[in-house]
Amino acid sequence: MTAETQTLDRYISFAGIDCDQRAQQLVARVRQHMASLAEGSQWRDYFATKLAEAERRGHDELYFVGSQVNALRELFALFEDDEWGHELLEALEEECC
Repeated sequence: MTAETQTLDRYISFAGIDCDQRAQQLVARVRQHMASLAEGSQWRDYFATKLAEAERRGHDELYFVGSQVNALRELFALFEDDEWGHELLEALEEECC
């Protein structure tokens, strides 16, 4: 298989798939959206709680993303963030989680 035809496959190797960095970018995007939500917003409170729990338990961003896929989809849908947030989430789920 040539480099041009090779597809990334997490079941073969995580080599070439920067899952951690991409998960960090996704969580940064979540934090941006949280900052634009009103104080007391259901989604703002939800993600603030979940991010704090993940940090307290020592879970990294990739673990957080994997455990919050459905909620993250809804957040990105709320912000109509299909082009960046949703696409990155789908790629992370497919390639890394």
